[in-house]
Amino acid sequence: MPATPPARPAESRRLGLLRSGARLALVAGVAALGLLGAAFPACSQESLIKGLYLEGGVAPHSDGNTHAVAAGVLLSGSPADTLRNSRTDFYWDVFGSGWRAPSTTDGRRNYLQLGVIATLRYRFDEGRSPWFADAGFGISTMDHHYQTPSREFSTDFQFTEALGLGFNFGEHRQYELSMRLQHVSNGGIREPNPGENFVRLRGSYLF
Repeated sequence: MPATPPARPAESRRLGLLRSGARLALVAGVAALGLLGAAFPACSQESLIKGLYLEGGVAPHSDGNTHAVAAGVLLSGSPADTLRNSRTDFYWDVFGSGWRAPSTTDGRRNYLQLGVIATLRYRFDEGRSPWFADAGFGISTMDHHYQTPSREFSTDFQFTEALGLGFNFGEHRQYELSMRLQHVSNGGIREPNPGENFVRLRGSYLF
């Protein structure tokens, strides 16, 4: 029988990216769940967890895009009862995210980000619409300094802000799909501080 031809370089690169993305998603999910367990050891999951999500995104650059995958949990709890009514809701977004970015030497490099975002949600049509808008502010940390050919973070600690627009669907509106914009930077704590901006697509399941 004729020998199987070797995989072409482009196919090998695509397979490598898919494998790397799957590994990053797995690590991010485990990290998010571990952070949840460490932060809320005494709370029952039924009263605490609102939902789970998976997310993918990209930070576009002319010298090579940075790709990200994330897994997270949505947690109940509000600092003020006035934030929760028919039109507005509040939740904590605890996440782990894996970044894959162009290296300053050759190829690409992986990064792990852990964080939590306090998020306010507004639901349209007096709270009756399936459509909603999110706005959040939080903190995160990287496993090492983020550095690409065009930008370099000076700290592992980063602030993060997120804006989202999405809708619920399903018999009990238990599914969510949203498009999100996320900014990551250290807020000027130390220079350089170029920041990074992601466009992300999120799919969520609510309990």
